[in-house]
Amino acid sequence: MQVKHLLLIAIFALTAACSSNETISENLGETELYQQAQADLDNKSYTSAITKLKTLESRYPFGRFAEQAQLELIYAYYRNMEPEAARSSAERFIRLHPQHPNVDYAYYLKGLASFDQDRGLLARFLPLDMTKRDPGAARDSFNEFAQLTTRYPNSRYAPDAKARMVYLRNLLAANEIHVAHYYLKRQAYVAAANRGRYVVENFQGTPSVGDGLAVMTEAYQRLKLNDLAASSLETLTLNYPEHASLEDGKFVPLEQEADNRGWLSRATLGLIESDVETPDSSRANRDVLRQYENAAQDLPDELRPVLKEAEQEESNERSWWSYLTFGLFD
Repeated sequence: MQVKHLLLIAIFALTAACSSNETISENLGETELYQQAQADLDNKSYTSAITKLKTLESRYPFGRFAEQAQLELIYAYYRNMEPEAARSSAERFIRLHPQHPNVDYAYYLKGLASFDQDRGLLARFLPLDMTKRDPGAARDSFNEFAQLTTRYPNSRYAPDAKARMVYLRNLLAANEIHVAHYYLKRQAYVAAANRGRYVVENFQGTPSVGDGLAVMTEAYQRLKLNDLAASSLETLTLNYPEHASLEDGKFVPLEQEADNRGWLSRATLGLIESDVETPDSSRANRDVLRQYENAAQDLPDELRPVLKEAEQEESNERSWWSYLTFGLFD
């Protein structure tokens, strides 16, 4: 059935592309042009309706139907699956008519256009996980619905906008958790902990708060930050005792700890060990050495003799090879 749906979409797209070059008689008056556009909207001929509405606005910019045509143009773009054009038209209407009695409808359609932009054509017929996609359009939609509910709390569209905001908030929180697990797999434990804390602090009331606490617990355990790990685990246990990461009250990491052994050690099943430092320890060592070198260079001159004496004592400890060759090969 999915293949049939995709074929139908392709056919409709080709049909719309072929029928977009519609010519409109110059003898049509404002009322007739508006009535024809309304008929096209009723028949779901959105491409034809868009053409007529744009013509109406260009021919009669100060006519009796000009503002209504601009509103219905937003709707036609939205139903014709042109979210960018719908959002642009909505922004234009809001800018030109901020005091219009139906400006809340423009805010609502702008939010709807962003709401459906993430889904697209394929997502309507294919089982795609929306939490793993770029949340940019979902974030825009949430902000646009928030503008509507804040500026026009008594609007007829406010209840539906609030319901969609709940869904979008859950979606954004789940996306943050998905990114956090990606960081756990890549051993970026600090970034994972920050993502988990961000969900806990900013998405209270969503189902992902428990997942955020679990991510924090796992990341802090990997970082050997035992106090923070214990605090996160205690909060998780008290508030989400049935969480998937808890088994009989004990925390079970969802991501397996990475194997940091060298390729030779893994190939020989540990019989031949190679001295390979973990990425975190080697990076930490380099940072400490760099800080020591910078501090030594910044010492004032009156403290440098102490260092010189230490270096002199170290240089006096010659090796047996130096003594044997009388220092020729030092």
